[in-house]
Amino acid sequence: MASSASQQATQVGDSREQEEAHIKGCLRDSEALKVDGTDLFRSQKWSEALATYRAALGRLPKRVIPPPNLDPDSESDDENGERQRTEPTNDELLEPLPLSDVELELAKARAILNANIGACHVKMNEHSDAVKACTEALVDDPRYVKALQRRATSNENLSTWASLSSAQEDYQTLLKILPPDSPQIRPTKRALDSVKPRAEAAQKRETAEMLDKLKGLGNSILGNFGLSTDNFKFEPNGQGGYSMNFSK
Repeated sequence: MASSASQQATQVGDSREQEEAHIKGCLRDSEALKVDGTDLFRSQKWSEALATYRAALGRLPKRVIPPPNLDPDSESDDENGERQRTEPTNDELLEPLPLSDVELELAKARAILNANIGACHVKMNEHSDAVKACTEALVDDPRYVKALQRRATSNENLSTWASLSSAQEDYQTLLKILPPDSPQIRPTKRALDSVKPRAEAAQKRETAEMLDKLKGLGNSILGNFGLSTDNFKFEPNGQGGYSMNFSK
């Protein structure tokens, strides 16, 4: 019994070492391509740099969501006295198991490549794609300053209510994680102050556009009865709501 357990432990250890050796090989291949991509980026060959960064990312193992670290007390005895694992509740789901050093290195490499891909999209004015790439980078490294900055900048360029609100959130996050003496604090505060009124204006504009569309739809239906939305007036009722009045 003890010998069998020892053999299983040895096999698990060997498998882990083989997996880490494979990851390290992938990291070396990816790093070589990343260097090529950076040379192309510095030469302002955005499309070629983008393709090379993507190739480098493709050399890395995809992100794997680690299994949750389940509370051992979630096991119970069945009618035969045998231990059975019950379905875990939210309270029984603990923090995911910590990543090994090589897994952390892998996550960092993915984050950098996705952020670099985002930088290429920014240069090509493909801001929606830049947002997606930087979001991928932030999954691996939520405190990645460059990815937060690029995503915020691209969201500002998209200029929708949702994107400007997201830019606000990223600037607020940056102010929390940047060191107090960072030279980036002041421009980040300026950017946050600048984006706030733009987000409010976009909200009003998009709300008005939505109401106009709803009004057009309502008129197309009410027109069958000789009515229009102008026949219905909404007035504040003094209690935080509205009352509707009909007039011909």
